Amino acid sequence: MAIGLEKETMNDTNDFLDGIFKRNPVFVQVLGMCPTLAVTNTGVNALAMGLATAFVLLMSNIAVSLLRKIVPAQVRIVTFILVIATFVTIVDYLIQAISLDLHRALGAFISLIVVNCLILGRAESFASKHGVIRSIKDGLGMGLGFLIGLLCLGIVREVMGNGTLFGLHLFGESFQPWTVMMLPPGGFFTLAAWLLFFNWLSKRRADKAMQQEVVK
Repeated sequence: MAIGLEKETMNDTNDFLDGIFKRNPVFVQVLGMCPTLAVTNTGVNALAMGLATAFVLLMSNIAVSLLRKIVPAQVRIVTFILVIATFVTIVDYLIQAISLDLHRALGAFISLIVVNCLILGRAESFASKHGVIRSIKDGLGMGLGFLIGLLCLGIVREVMGNGTLFGLHLFGESFQPWTVMMLPPGGFFTLAAWLLFFNWLSKRRADKAMQQEVVK
């Protein structure tokens, strides 16, 4: 009994941590590239889109997990999309109520959360097969991992492309911004740089683990 409980606790912990590190949606699985590249030209936009996506992911995971034994297999995908669309609508209205300027900046990409392959993928591959607690931890981990990914892109692009961080000026008048970083190509450049870094980090960890195995 104790061994089973320990194994379940470890699985729950992995459900959360894997989404942040080992299976990060942006830098490892490369999912949700549409908002990743389109709205991460500033830290504020990246933060808002990351929080919106994380909220929808978490709530849809909970709903799908609760409905998994009720929904017929033939209509499960349609049901998942309807569940996701419901929470996206809630997020859309919330952002409008909080800041119209932010809502205009994010534009149609808020509605496109409905077809984000990350959210539908977690609903189909995880939440529909596991209980509520594990689905919550999976949603939190994947959502936080996606948020971190967008922030990494948004902060770098804003600092290099505008000389600001969340709207606050960091450098003097002599600073020459890289305007391209605020444009779509800047998103690809920044994503490529982060992917290179994460691949290097992953290879380094793998080499270190292999060396430890050889020593043993």
